[in-house]
Amino acid sequence: MDLVLPQRPSVLRAYFSSGTWPFWAFHLIIVGGIAHYGWSGKWFLTMLALYFARMTVVTAGYHRYFSHRSFKTSRWFQFLLALGAQSSAQKGVLWWASQHRRHHKHSDTPQDVHSAHLRGFWYAHIGWILGPDCDDTDLSRVSDLARYPELRVLNHPAVRLLPAAAFAGVCYAVGGMPGLLWGFFGSTVLLWHGTFTINSLSHMYGSRRYETSDNSRNNWLLALITTGEGWHNNHHHFQSSARQGIRWWEVDTTYYFLRVLSALGLIWDLRAHPDEARSHRRAATA
Repeated sequence: MDLVLPQRPSVLRAYFSSGTWPFWAFHLIIVGGIAHYGWSGKWFLTMLALYFARMTVVTAGYHRYFSHRSFKTSRWFQFLLALGAQSSAQKGVLWWASQHRRHHKHSDTPQDVHSAHLRGFWYAHIGWILGPDCDDTDLSRVSDLARYPELRVLNHPAVRLLPAAAFAGVCYAVGGMPGLLWGFFGSTVLLWHGTFTINSLSHMYGSRRYETSDNSRNNWLLALITTGEGWHNNHHHFQSSARQGIRWWEVDTTYYFLRVLSALGLIWDLRAHPDEARSHRRAATA
């Protein structure tokens, strides 16, 4: 049964509860590390490159595949997508998909897991994920995914952070402490906040092409930051489309990445947005 989430005073207290210290520690490590080692333009660019690469995996894996099944793939590549997405340290693959499906079912209602429209920016951005009510995974929402034992293992609380820890180890092995600081901690914090802007800002600022029942909006800047996720009103209009930027000028680099994977035969049956499909039919009959 869906529970109505606590009101803002409880959420504010949850921001700094004992269970949130890893979240804040990541931010402090970056500040302390830069103060100790100094600024580095090279490592800053490395952090940005890793951020966009990891954001693409999160949006392609966690969002468009696991949450919305907007394309098909093999079981082994499905597992690789889960591993890559889970290196973002955003809990487990089944947890992520379950929470996101709940959001779409109850978008901008009291049962929405992160409604900026009803609870404000900070709640939608970080308050919901720091609160104790968001730790459990509702497997009934992801029964199509929970039938794979390897995904259930990845989602287990004792295993969830292992992909992120492995990525941290690679960053340290390649770049030493600067690699760990900028490559792992820096890109991870950017990835958290970049992902969370879709929960918060994309329901507050932008334009609305479609009259959906929620407050979703299209925002070109958020689309650039999140490799295509900022075309959020398009997405809420037709959730299972692999393409969210449906006009030629709506940059959606995650979709371009999916087209490459499709050309390589790693994924197939990319689902089209209805407006895109209609335009293709008109062009074919012209």
